[in-house]
Amino acid sequence: MRAPIGHFDDARPAPACLDELTGPVADAVRHWPGSVPADQILYVDTDPRWADTAVFVERYGRDLLERSANCVVVTGKRAGETTLAACVVLSTTRVDVNGVVRRRLGARKASFAGMDTATGETGMEYGGITPLGLPDGWPVLVDAAVVDLPYVLVGSGRRRGKLLVPGKAFAELPGAVVLEGLGVF
Repeated sequence: MRAPIGHFDDARPAPACLDELTGPVADAVRHWPGSVPADQILYVDTDPRWADTAVFVERYGRDLLERSANCVVVTGKRAGETTLAACVVLSTTRVDVNGVVRRRLGARKASFAGMDTATGETGMEYGGITPLGLPDGWPVLVDAAVVDLPYVLVGSGRRRGKLLVPGKAFAELPGAVVLEGLGVF
């Protein structure tokens, strides 16, 4: 199957590639609740040696620079309580952690989660964290610009491989909140 974005040798419906995904991501695809059919979520094999953004877009297509999203884990703290959340923003932007995220989580302080926390809590590999398959109850803050795209490239839960997800599907993820201005330049 031809990928709707980028230049990948093979794009396959994610439900046919569950063995390529981490357990939490495979479960999310297997039990997909959204109005976008699960077979519209596509898996593409990528080589982790080309994970650096500049090298990646040179190898797989320059159009991906504007159609890729990063999923980062953040922590919000207030009165001794810690909240973990995921933020999904276009790769050309950065997460407004100290503004939009802090206010949305009702936190006194917000910051990026450490690598051990991010991987340990999600069950995903660092550099491949995706908003599909996150722990129950996590807020998933999604920049509105991500939802507006026909397809978005995100991690697959592993460093090898990516998912191509219809933008509107991000708004239907469990715990999703679509926010304007989450990603800033």
